[in-house]
Order: sequence, then structure tokens, then C-alpha cells
Amino acid sequence: MLVRDAMSTHVESIAPDTNLQECARRMRKTNVGVLPMWENGKLIGIVTDRDICCRAVGDGRDPTTMTAREVMTSETSLCFDDQDCSEAAHIMKEKRLRRLAVMDRKQNLVGLLSVDDLARYSHELAGEVLEAAAPWPH
Repeated sequence: MLVRDAMSTHVESIAPDTNLQECARRMRKTNVGVLPMWENGKLIGIVTDRDICCRAVGDGRDPTTMTAREVMTSETSLCFDDQDCSEAAHIMKEKRLRRLAVMDRKQNLVGLLSVDDLARYSHELAGEVLEAAAPWPH
């Protein structure tokens, strides 16, 4: 199965100066845990629900004044929509990620691939990704 057949295609993106409260509102409204961030037409990072909780709220920072840029994960990994899901799972395991940005070959963001999306394709692959991405010791 190709990534394009498994990925989520509705992607809400944000600007780097978006405050974290607005990020959280958008995540809740669209029922997602990650927002890609664009600047000058280029993907510069992502903000996850975990970034907001652990890098901001957990440190006592004010989510109405702190911006997405301040907590973003800038090393964004991606895959292409025409790759096989097993290739994307390999990237996720190697980088210990639960989500990947999905681009087409023209470098347009066309979706997101999560471990939940992978589970619809293969419980075994999803389990391997979860095990590799787990924050606790194995």
C-alpha cells in the first residue's frame, strides 16, 4: 500500500508566530495532534500537542504569549506520497517518530502519516513504530 492511500489528507498548518493557545484550539477543532509550520513557502517545523504540554505548559510558560516557533520541532522528517507504507514505517522507526509529513514529488505538503494511519495498513508495522518511538526504556 502506498502512503497516499493511508495518510490523512486534511492538514491544518500554522504560521511561526501563532500563539500556543491558538495552536491548541486548532488541534482540538480539527482533532489532530500536530500542526505543520510554514515560512516563505517552506516547511520549517511542526508543533505537536506534546510540544505545547511539555515545552510550554509544563515549564509554567504562558500559552497566550509563547509562539509556535519557540516550541516547534524543527527537524521535520518526511516521506513521499508515492512511497510504500513499509518505507515510511522504516523512517518512523529509525527517527523514533509517530508522525511524518507527506510531500508529493513537487515538494507540496499533501498530508500527514501517523502511526494510527499505519495501523489500518499493518498492525505489525504500527507496533514496531510504537515500540521504537516509545519515550520509556524498553
